[in-house]
Amino acid sequence: MTAIKIVSTAFGDHDVIPQRHSGEGDDVSPPLTWSEAPEGTEELVLVCEDPDAPSGTFLHWLVTGIDPGSSGVAEGGVPPGSQEWPNGFGRMGWAGPMPPPGHGRHRYFFRLYAVSEPLQLPGRPDSDALHRALKGRELAAGTLVGTYER
Repeated sequence: MTAIKIVSTAFGDHDVIPQRHSGEGDDVSPPLTWSEAPEGTEELVLVCEDPDAPSGTFLHWLVTGIDPGSSGVAEGGVPPGSQEWPNGFGRMGWAGPMPPPGHGRHRYFFRLYAVSEPLQLPGRPDSDALHRALKGRELAAGTLVGTYER
């Protein structure tokens, strides 16, 4: 599988996510940029997940239908023409890091997938449903990891 490079000007790979982007800050999504998607990409899918959550992998952001020719998303923005889905809190769109106090440092995986066909997702997909839908459709992927602790 081809690699897509995904980066943020707000934090580096495996660095601390600024409080501004957290649930105890301004709760705005970080700016992200990415490299070109491979030939045959029908859409890009952006997801942010916390695998360290006490109840299992927690979905912080899911955006589908991103134009394969796009190169990023501004802070607090949504790529034009894309669709945001409910996060693990049940709200639409971004939900910043907010691990339980004293639970230690959590990792937040921002992943961008280039897929060969639009994903068919249930009305409130969780991480498992997302990864089932991605299976066999991934042409390329990239990951940026941020951390946060309360």
